[in-house]
Amino acid sequence: MFMQNAWYVAAWDREIGRTPLARRICDQPMVFYRREDGTPVALEDMCCHRMLPLSHGRVEGDLMVCGYHGLTFDGAGKCVRVPSQDRVPPSARVRAFPLVERHRFIWVWIGEEAMADPNLVPDIHHNDDPEWAGDGQVMFVECDYRLLVDNLLDLSHETYVHPSSIGDARLPSAPIVTSAEGDSATVSRWVFDHEPAPFWSELMKHSRGYTGNCDRWQIARFVAPSNVVIDVGVAEAGSGAQHGDRSKGVTAMVIDCMTPAGPTSCWYFWANARSFSIEDEQLTRDIVVNTAKIFAEDKIIVEAQQRRMSEFPDYKTMSINLDVASVRVRRMIEAGSRSVKQSTAA
Repeated sequence: MFMQNAWYVAAWDREIGRTPLARRICDQPMVFYRREDGTPVALEDMCCHRMLPLSHGRVEGDLMVCGYHGLTFDGAGKCVRVPSQDRVPPSARVRAFPLVERHRFIWVWIGEEAMADPNLVPDIHHNDDPEWAGDGQVMFVECDYRLLVDNLLDLSHETYVHPSSIGDARLPSAPIVTSAEGDSATVSRWVFDHEPAPFWSELMKHSRGYTGNCDRWQIARFVAPSNVVIDVGVAEAGSGAQHGDRSKGVTAMVIDCMTPAGPTSCWYFWANARSFSIEDEQLTRDIVVNTAKIFAEDKIIVEAQQRRMSEFPDYKTMSINLDVASVRVRRMIEAGSRSVKQSTAA
């Protein structure tokens, strides 16, 4: 279940070039490439002649050439050449998907083309803001993308899944505040005057030369259709971070974009952007490596969940207080999916 009329991250901008890139997005096989001027293109990855994936072909100029019989398509999906005959059938075309290149990502629209408004691309400007530094990766995860959304909205799991890096025994019992507005939901948590987890203590020592107790915050915000941006950090205990003064701390924005591949698989695009030590390129590389290790631990958990859910599809799970935001988000997604189905049926 996923929203149709929405922008999804399809790739990092650096992933798409002159060589065709095949990727399944929201159960749609797509092929991506760049025209000679650098403009990205997304076509249905299936030749209309004999259904060979176009990604098995090659790019010539601005055109995609099928690797089976040479049918050639432009960036709008129209067939412009059939080598074995002079006439191109008017019906010879494949679907082209609207694209936007923004915030270092390639976003694709899978719904009604007329509704593809670039202004609806989620705001994750920290990923390319000159006042922030960071980088990230993409990970293929064999689970329903909503399991990762659940994971990111309930960060109390860090205590048990990531005990050697970002986990802290106080997280599960720390009060949370949940709010919802429009197509977003936010969960906030603070832990005060504690010895910071290893990941954060190293950052405070490296960037600020501080080794004492800290106040820690986690503010996770879901943005439709499938993105979670987490404002995280620590500051010297009692220095006023809760009231907006983070000058004695370190702040990061963890950007998480989960794009469904199919019902039980997804592409997990993530980045860790920070507002401190932004000229330190080695720190950027170190944070990417450490974050990748943390998310690899999450991958083990959610894939194990998915295997059990697939094995016992009728099992009724329970919810606890920490699930308030996840339940709200599931309802948002369901409503967005249902509204498209209803308009299509009408």
